[in-house]
Amino acid sequence: METEEAFYSEEYAMNKPNRGVAIIINNVSFHPSTQMGERTGSDKDHKALKQRFKELEFDVREFKNLKRDDMESLMKKVAGESHDNNDCFMCAMLSHGEEGTIYGFDGPIEIQRLIEPFKGHNCRSLAGKPKIFFIQACRGSKLDAGVEQQDSKGSRESETIEYKVQRIPTEADFLIAYSVVPGYFSWRNSANGSWFVQAISEVFRKYGQKLDLMTLMTRVNKLVAYNFESNASKEYMTNKKQIPCITSMLTKDVYFRSKN
Repeated sequence: METEEAFYSEEYAMNKPNRGVAIIINNVSFHPSTQMGERTGSDKDHKALKQRFKELEFDVREFKNLKRDDMESLMKKVAGESHDNNDCFMCAMLSHGEEGTIYGFDGPIEIQRLIEPFKGHNCRSLAGKPKIFFIQACRGSKLDAGVEQQDSKGSRESETIEYKVQRIPTEADFLIAYSVVPGYFSWRNSANGSWFVQAISEVFRKYGQKLDLMTLMTRVNKLVAYNFESNASKEYMTNKKQIPCITSMLTKDVYFRSKN
């Protein structure tokens, strides 16, 4: 159980000997039976994420063209390791996808099956620690035509309630960052990589050790939304936009300040 000081802290403790494990699954090629094409440009994403994760002092482990069963086995294996000396866990999955699923070399698998091993009693050594997932994959086939921006003003009220708990929810302390909102196509450039990972790489390169994770991801959202627009050979796919989707169950701020 957390000490009282740790409980009332607004930041996750990042004082373990190691930052933690970062998994990169980069599925580029697929079995013909899936009718999925090669994901050109994904190797660029892989390289960029590896560099950014290493800068944040993660132990990076790389995998390519995994079958769906191998993806699930990998997640169970890593979740079953001791993370007692680690601050947190990071995972990036790069593949084709549909709403709720992501493709292995031989077909789709539910994303929740890959995340489940890190929940609750399945992975006690990561309980109360950030578990962060980046998912670069389509979540449908809809295209976002965008909308003209108008100025707006608003206000926000906040209320702080302090109370003590004996247990934490099984679903707590996760952040799942999807490249796109449900139902939509996720754009990827064959030369430069996906819009989402390009934005992550740029933001984390500049601010990865300075800003908290939610602020970083908000800046990623802005970069994708404002700096990218499709220019495809097919007219119906031209001038389209994209916005990532960040699902957060974090209970504190995540900072990746240097351990040195």
